[in-house]
Amino acid sequence: MGALLALHREAAGFTQRSLAERFVIGEEQIASIEQGRRTLKMDLAVQLDELLGTKGTFETAVENMPEVDLIPRFSEEYLDQEREAIVIDWYETMLVPGLLQTEAYARALFRGRIPAFTEERIEELVTQRIERRDILHRKEPPAVSFVIREAALLSRMGGDTVHIEQLRHLREYADLPGLCLQIMPLRHPSGPSVTSPLIVLETPDHQRLAYSETHRGSHLIADPDGVANLACKYGMLRSEALNSEESKGLLDQLLGER
Repeated sequence: MGALLALHREAAGFTQRSLAERFVIGEEQIASIEQGRRTLKMDLAVQLDELLGTKGTFETAVENMPEVDLIPRFSEEYLDQEREAIVIDWYETMLVPGLLQTEAYARALFRGRIPAFTEERIEELVTQRIERRDILHRKEPPAVSFVIREAALLSRMGGDTVHIEQLRHLREYADLPGLCLQIMPLRHPSGPSVTSPLIVLETPDHQRLAYSETHRGSHLIADPDGVANLACKYGMLRSEALNSEESKGLLDQLLGER
């Protein structure tokens, strides 16, 4: 896909920069697609076909992309929606949510991946993950709710120093305006049939989407019934977790500050 884009772009007389400017996107996004680091999404594929005169080539290629290549496309689509979301509800079972991870925690997480990433790729992923925090510090940040199982806070990912730094980071972010952090204690049962992470978000045009990850892949859900079902489960989880003040108290206990 990337090589095809580069071929037609050059044939039409565009540089990566000039093509990016036509679509008001970053030059790096075009470069990433051409280098195979980012998948081409359908909306951009349709626009490319129109601009480059490729008569549906890119649209057809995206439609027939092998399932193994669709997983990162779901992730990219989710990240695009996350950047613009006005509401984010996030449940995590075994890890600290990506938006709340420290650099050291994220690095330890990526280093544990099998098959292993190269050090260069690890640093790219860490940078991308930390940059996602910016949405929590926007002038008008989204309303964000996190429910995290206590087990995720007890795992000493990366060792004691990384663990303590991560807990302190969570405690700091628990006080951010518009952010609600709740902990599901170990003594509580697993909840309403939710055994894997889930995210429900609301877009600026008030569409609700859900995103889930399993060992078999990532799933971005737009079907209203599917989203409503997951939103209902999240509401139940939130009602059964410790409230925000109790959760801050538990974080203080874990840090030995109470």
